Amino acid sequence: MHSRTSRDRLGDTAIAAVTVVALGSGVWLLGCGAGTHAPPQPAAVEGRPDPGDERLAAPALAPSLPTRIRIPAIHVDAPLMGLALTRSGSLDVPPARNKNLAGWYEAGTIPGETGTAIVAGHVDNAEGPAVFYDLGALKRGARIEVDRKDGSVAVFTVDAVEVYAANNFPDHKVYGAAPRPELRVITCGGGYSKTAGYLGNVVVFAHLTGGR
Repeated sequence: MHSRTSRDRLGDTAIAAVTVVALGSGVWLLGCGAGTHAPPQPAAVEGRPDPGDERLAAPALAPSLPTRIRIPAIHVDAPLMGLALTRSGSLDVPPARNKNLAGWYEAGTIPGETGTAIVAGHVDNAEGPAVFYDLGALKRGARIEVDRKDGSVAVFTVDAVEVYAANNFPDHKVYGAAPRPELRVITCGGGYSKTAGYLGNVVVFAHLTGGR
């Protein structure tokens, strides 16, 4: 991983590039396993509300690389690895064989800084459920914690949980720049086809509400 200084604070500019190069089709390029188990999907009531009052967000934290993500409501407690782009321009993914591993887009915003930070992980693999299998069951107001290398913890509150079809994925809404510290947690979902795999993505929208 590279420090925030060495990356020239690319932040949302880098995220915009990924949206165009890797995610312009609306497909989050995760190897999502065999689809033998049906993961929960978010209810319509958990959908994204109108933009909230930005003053409700906590102040941005100083730069420090993330090491772990915890989502107590769905029993997630997983290490984070850095994700980069592949030679083809798609976002790399955590190894599917490690079911309890998530990744963050390390050329973008660090979780806790101002901007949109991206975390992704598998919903399942050939053996069954993986780290974000229950992501679609998350509710508004749930807590997400990201441990950081300096010993601090970035605490986020969930604003919405939505599911999008791959052929109608709202790139700007999900990956666009944010004026406050925000987090997106993404996995596969939206139904499953034996020929096409998962048909969409579950996306959690959250914003920073504290740190310790």
